[in-house]
Amino acid sequence: MKLYHHAGNIKAGLFILGVALVIGLLAYTQLLIKNLREDNREIVRLYASLIANVVKEDNDQNLDFIFENIIQKVKFPLIQTDTENNVQMWKNLPDNIETDEQINRFMRICDKNNNPIALTYENEKIGKITFGYLHYGDSALISKLQVWSYIEIIAIGFFIFLGFSGFSFIRNNEKKHIWVGMARETAHQLGTPVSALLGWVQWIKDHPDKFDEIIPEMEIDLQRLEQINRRFSEMGSESEFEEFDLSIRIEKIIKYLSKRLPSLGQTVKLENDIQPGIIIRANGSLLAWSIENIIKNSIDSIDQRNGEISISLKKELNEIKIRIKDNGKGIPKKDWKNIFRPGFSTKKAGWGLGLSLANRIIEDIHKGNLRVLNSTINKGTIIEIIL
Repeated sequence: MKLYHHAGNIKAGLFILGVALVIGLLAYTQLLIKNLREDNREIVRLYASLIANVVKEDNDQNLDFIFENIIQKVKFPLIQTDTENNVQMWKNLPDNIETDEQINRFMRICDKNNNPIALTYENEKIGKITFGYLHYGDSALISKLQVWSYIEIIAIGFFIFLGFSGFSFIRNNEKKHIWVGMARETAHQLGTPVSALLGWVQWIKDHPDKFDEIIPEMEIDLQRLEQINRRFSEMGSESEFEEFDLSIRIEKIIKYLSKRLPSLGQTVKLENDIQPGIIIRANGSLLAWSIENIIKNSIDSIDQRNGEISISLKKELNEIKIRIKDNGKGIPKKDWKNIFRPGFSTKKAGWGLGLSLANRIIEDIHKGNLRVLNSTINKGTIIEIIL
């Protein structure tokens, strides 16, 4: 249920996370590319300075040595031109570039990413003389990083899509499960008073002269039907708290269920150890519903004929403790927390909403605590409520 209620926030969170990852990875990739380009530019500046010094000394042999033995070790494309951008020498061009036109086209592409570096030297009489330019492109590593940034976007987008799809699938399944489960829970809640009313009708048929004796009990069951309707409506609205005697409320629950256990086909004895006069401020209707759900869950866990359930209520310091103990089939320790999750059930025909509703009422609405205090297989379980 919590997943369904926070669906919008989860989707927004996934989207923001995806955008943040894309922006972060792109920014980091661009920073790497910028740093690599700066390194390449420093190398080209160094080569330009060496070439300028050789030209100044008018030594073509040294120039050939620089280009053949130093510049050829560069891993990125390099083109030397004169002042009119006429190509003179080149290195590391792609294999598919052969003609002058292709070289010039490639050179223009390089210039868009990296400004060419002028080849200049100082002449004592004339001053600074520019005799050409070095044009250079990106290294294979930079090209791979540029492609990789797009791959990152596609990959992150794909995983975001998978996340959205998976979340939507889970949410739709949960929604479907909740609707079916709520229908089953409604039927479960209606079962006790309806079964009791059917039992009273049969009793009246068998004892028509004692009709007046049954009217008060039938009125109680009709009031219970109205109370069930009110409980479901309160689950989706703001809870109203009031002060009431919790001891009396629990005794009424025990009395009501005890009289109607035979009509449910159960041979279970309900015992109580209720400390009188415990006053609490809470939503009485919802709190009673959660306690009933736990007691009914205990009843369902008992397969034997001599079933026993004890309900105790104590106030210790500032805490009110309610314990429901049964001698049913018990709960494996690994499932002590799972039984309060929506959809989890140890019963073959269960939908796992009774205890999850009780958990929401006690922990979310009343800020209390609901837990399995102890449980032993084939010996029984103790459920504790702390308010």
